[in-house]
Amino acid sequence: MLKRWIYVLALAVAVASIAPAVHAAHLYGPEGLDTTYGFYHRLRHETWDNSFDFSDDAGLDDANLWRFKTSLWLKSDYEKKWGFKIKLTNEARYYMEHHRGDEGWDEDEIIFDNLYFYMNDAFGLPLDISVGRQDFLFTFGEGFLIMDGTPEDGSRSFYFNAAKINWAFTSNYSVDLVYISNPQKDDYLPSLYSADKKALNASDEQGVVVYGRLKINDQLNVEPYYMWKEEENDPTFNDELDIHTLGARVVYTFGAYKLRFEYCHQFGEYENQNALGESVDRNAGGGYVFIGRSYKNITWTPSWELGAVYLTGDDPDTTDEDEGFDPLFSRWPWLSESFVFMFAPERGVNYRTNLQLYRIGLGLTFTPQTSLNMRYNYVLANEERTTNPFASGTDDDRGHLTQATVKHVFSKNIDGYLMVEHLIPGDHYVFDDTALFVRWQLQFKY
Repeated sequence: MLKRWIYVLALAVAVASIAPAVHAAHLYGPEGLDTTYGFYHRLRHETWDNSFDFSDDAGLDDANLWRFKTSLWLKSDYEKKWGFKIKLTNEARYYMEHHRGDEGWDEDEIIFDNLYFYMNDAFGLPLDISVGRQDFLFTFGEGFLIMDGTPEDGSRSFYFNAAKINWAFTSNYSVDLVYISNPQKDDYLPSLYSADKKALNASDEQGVVVYGRLKINDQLNVEPYYMWKEEENDPTFNDELDIHTLGARVVYTFGAYKLRFEYCHQFGEYENQNALGESVDRNAGGGYVFIGRSYKNITWTPSWELGAVYLTGDDPDTTDEDEGFDPLFSRWPWLSESFVFMFAPERGVNYRTNLQLYRIGLGLTFTPQTSLNMRYNYVLANEERTTNPFASGTDDDRGHLTQATVKHVFSKNIDGYLMVEHLIPGDHYVFDDTALFVRWQLQFKY
């Protein structure tokens, strides 16, 4: 194990030291037309130890894999008014070890990762319109409910098949209107390589989002929203879910401190879900609060953060209602990479629900190129009994999670990080062996 890590870290340093500096390239064309293109490659190595079941012996223990994500993109813009972007992506993987037994290469498809058209100040009005396959990375707050439209393929892609209109009423108030259609597997565009199409979602999904942004003053920003989502053909729940979400995000800055708060209420219905063929109501809620500050005049620019997260869980004693929080379009590692695996046996890959989390974090910036972020999290379940075969159901203690990430920028075009997450499971689970997630990454951008 030690020799393997020495090898992969040495390889990372060697590649970073010899990689050339590169930059996005421009194509020449008619006056007013700006066409750019580029290349992106991400090299990752990951190990997952006891991440699914917290047991050395239960059979879902370990994985040891390489991930090679490559993208080519082209964007054409005419006088900053309208244009289009196209991006092709492949993420091949090589499994040195996997609990499923499928070791070796997974070549993956070549997919249309982006393909959309946009207009700014459309029709002479303060409307920005984009239609097609596009990313919404950190477009809506910090990704509490909208971030990843394709969670089942990991971080290979994040796209949404969507139409989005931003209407800027004033410089301080705007609203986004969005329609989303994300199928379980890609039904809209072909693959350019004949590998099997991967699952993108647990169900066929569509939704409507109304998201406002209101700047009250220099200290206070409020973002109210309404979202409707429909989930169909989910093999776990077997029936259609219509769910509505009302909520708001608030960011308040006072002095050197920054407070972030968000809460939403969810209500809806599953059709014909219970044993009697009757509909089941969905009634849930969740939110978070974080406060922190940094000290820019102190060596290494230390920063700290305190926070809490609360997501309701399904009460097993109620058969006519499901109280589990639905993360909607945000099944990504918002809080932890370990949660991708922890929640998989309960409700789906990174389906954050039935959760309390209390966090303290510390950050240090050693140089403009190098930083360290450390976090301790105490994690609980709101409902003790779950459908997780590895959960004992006798306690609400999910465990103690510590996280550390070191980031370094090698050049304008190359950066990387090393991430370690260590989870000591609590009595909520049947097994209590420590889980360890380790990843290092290098990114090359052209």
